[in-house]
Amino acid sequence: MIPYGRQSIDQADIDAVVDVLQSDWLTQGPAIEAFEQAMAACCEAAHGVAVCNATAALHIACLAAGLGPGDWLWTSPNTFLASANCGRYCGADVDFVDIDPQTWNLDVEALADKLQAAQACGRLPKVVVAVAFSGQSCDMRRLAELAERYAFTVIEDASHAVGACYAGRPVGCGEFAAMTVFSFHPVKIITSAEGGMVLTNRPELAARLRRLRSHGMTRDPAQMSEASHGPWYYQQVELGFNYRMTDLQAALGLSQLNRLDDFVRRRQYLAARYQRLLQGLPLTLPQAQADAQSAWHLYVVRLQLEGLKHSHRQVFEGLRESGVGVNLHYIPVHLQPYYQALGFAQGDFPQAERYYAEALSLPIYPGLSDSEQDFIVQQVRRWVQESSGS
Repeated sequence: MIPYGRQSIDQADIDAVVDVLQSDWLTQGPAIEAFEQAMAACCEAAHGVAVCNATAALHIACLAAGLGPGDWLWTSPNTFLASANCGRYCGADVDFVDIDPQTWNLDVEALADKLQAAQACGRLPKVVVAVAFSGQSCDMRRLAELAERYAFTVIEDASHAVGACYAGRPVGCGEFAAMTVFSFHPVKIITSAEGGMVLTNRPELAARLRRLRSHGMTRDPAQMSEASHGPWYYQQVELGFNYRMTDLQAALGLSQLNRLDDFVRRRQYLAARYQRLLQGLPLTLPQAQADAQSAWHLYVVRLQLEGLKHSHRQVFEGLRESGVGVNLHYIPVHLQPYYQALGFAQGDFPQAERYYAEALSLPIYPGLSDSEQDFIVQQVRRWVQESSGS
């Protein structure tokens, strides 16, 4: 079975982790700050705050933005659960904006219409989580204009987009978002096994993010309510969490970062090859968002189901039986039972639902060989041509 994604670990990665194992620090040590600084520099951002995973990163980013009970968070329904759940963790209400039928990212014009209606009834969002689906930013320039007009905070969920660019600059630079969240899960662009990071250019946000990831504690006398009792002293000044990354994870992430350009180039090569080899089949291929250069975490196609002999599920299962580990990203979040219990229903976001009925994620990762990709294309061709009776 060819998986849809997998990590690429080399001897340098192993050596980096072993070095930490042989050091004095397994957690809360120097490897974390080194990884944060390297990631921030790579993305042209001022501050990086590493945490245990990207879900934790989204949670504390929302808290740092002041999200709480009585507030609204809006995001795309075409995303992983965490992009919406982070709002619920803060006690906020969550709503969605349908996706663009071409790019499959949040539709910023639909957002503009929804914001106008929300202003009229006093239900504007405090935070909009803009998901860089598959590795490609949405229309962040237009989104930033709307954020200024309607006074909400933009958090870019760039879990798929380490190494991507938008408007000629690295995703994470902070030009169009107050905070950017990255994921370092094994199937992502680089990995720290588990791990995430928030990038920001605002020192006050960075300070609060660091405090929130570590129980709400501070050793800074300026933040304390009374004079220090001694060198051991700390205070908990707000409710925080144990969301810390270990030095083992940070060392792996830092080592992987050295190969980021190579990883992204290989993914871009494979995506371009798919675009060429899949032409002419009854598939809708991914399209580029203006000003965006994708990191290609995912390569998603959509079946043109009209006239096909087999169903979406039959094609999916047939490809898996043939040894191609396709996946589906994503089930629209508003269709999950938890969110339906909050009032969402089938038909609320028709573009996301139509996308879900047609989508397949094909394997893409740096270690995928040309010959393996040829086999994948052969099997896709077989199944969709069999399905259409051609």
